[in-house]
Amino acid sequence: MIAIKARVDAWLGHFTMYRLILWVLAVLAAYSLVLDALGWLSFGLPEMLVHLVLCLALTYASNRLMAMLFKVQPHSESSLITGFLLYFLFWPTELTPSVQIQDLAGVAVACVLASASKYVLAFRGRHIFNPAAAGAFIAGLTGLNIATWWAATPAMLWLLVPGVLLVLYRTLKVLMACVFLVVALSVVCAVLLRGGMAFGSAVSQPIAQQPLLFFVGFMLTEPLTLPPRRWQQVALAAVVGLLFAVPYNLAGVIANSPELALLIGNLLAFLVGQRGGIMLTYKGSRPLTPFTTEFRFEPRRPVRFLPGQFMELNLPHSRSDGKGRRRVFSITSPPGSPEMTFGVGTAEPVSTAKRALLALEPGECITGTAVGGDFVLPSDAGKPVLLIAAGIGIAPFLSQLASGDSARRDIVVLYLAPSVAELAGSDVLEASGARVIARLSDGSPPPSFMHDAGRSRIDGDSLRELIPDVAERDVYVSGSPANVDALRSAARHAGARRIHVDAFAGY
Repeated sequence: MIAIKARVDAWLGHFTMYRLILWVLAVLAAYSLVLDALGWLSFGLPEMLVHLVLCLALTYASNRLMAMLFKVQPHSESSLITGFLLYFLFWPTELTPSVQIQDLAGVAVACVLASASKYVLAFRGRHIFNPAAAGAFIAGLTGLNIATWWAATPAMLWLLVPGVLLVLYRTLKVLMACVFLVVALSVVCAVLLRGGMAFGSAVSQPIAQQPLLFFVGFMLTEPLTLPPRRWQQVALAAVVGLLFAVPYNLAGVIANSPELALLIGNLLAFLVGQRGGIMLTYKGSRPLTPFTTEFRFEPRRPVRFLPGQFMELNLPHSRSDGKGRRRVFSITSPPGSPEMTFGVGTAEPVSTAKRALLALEPGECITGTAVGGDFVLPSDAGKPVLLIAAGIGIAPFLSQLASGDSARRDIVVLYLAPSVAELAGSDVLEASGARVIARLSDGSPPPSFMHDAGRSRIDGDSLRELIPDVAERDVYVSGSPANVDALRSAARHAGARRIHVDAFAGY
């Protein structure tokens, strides 16, 4: 089972989150055309093709125009994702016996407003609302067209379900999605049962004919409109689930709709998250090891984050390797530091985004698009912890060990590396006062302040021998997906009950 998971993680690691969502939506769009050709949908193939081209072309073109007006670099993947979402939100416009101009105009307005919302409905360079939801909601207010969310069609479920599951697994939003579905389904089922529907139908009908799955898979979990912590995301999912499912109508003007529920959730997330865009000025870099580099940036405004969290960096570059230009890196500097640093693996082959990072000149500016993650130490500094790092997995621990409260904690670090030359952040490790155990594959002795774990494989028995009280500690494991799975299994067999993981997908 671990081997299968490792292969799946390795395959998914070839895609950034944005590229995966774009591919899944593209496959679903193609599938919808096949269903229509087979007669399982009733729109008409010409209507669907025109609708698809209109949504993609208008969101792409209007996004580039807005970016030019606001003098920023457009993000083409984001605009295409928005176009696909609007394709599934609005009913394809009828073309025969005559073109429904008003419906067509409504879709066009939604596409343009979706792009505009990224730049106009924003605060300090950070957009607040999901663009597709914002465009659909405002277009509905004009009376030109309303979102029907036709993706909630029973025939679409055959590919929609695996597509949503793939996205939720890749984005680590399965728990959030489950909370939303439980809350929304409970309310919808209760309403249907109260109306006299049989229990089986009351459960199946919302899944097959309401946009619950599409909404949670592609809309609610959009990372730029989520709060940074998992518990906040789970709470938000419950709130949005209620807003999604509870029927209401305010003065005959505003009624409950999926897009309105999401926009309210976006606003709540904005209030508890990173309010404002993040502008970073490049200061320089230094090698941490022969294959790891630390990049230094000065933020224009103070950035709120917790030790162990990550930042997503926007790295515009031409001739992308297909993974897009937004990449996630662990923050290695402590909160409050005048500079922000990121530890990045730079061993060949280097992705095009990392090449863009390596090519930066001091004084150049890039943007951070999101800060988040739950790989943070317990709020109770009295809890003993074990930090297990494999290779570049040491990156989030450097921020934790350099923060002010590390001296008050009982910390043991187990660091796995190929050789002593590959031990990154030795200065931070030594200054932290933590007990550091090194396991070096080549058998070379570690620095004098580290304990030598030898060359034996780290499993449950050896881990318990190295750290006898492992069962009493909160365990944090960081590294590649394969290393994380193996080390988590070892910690579990050693008796650890509270294990937190942070896997590096290799961007």
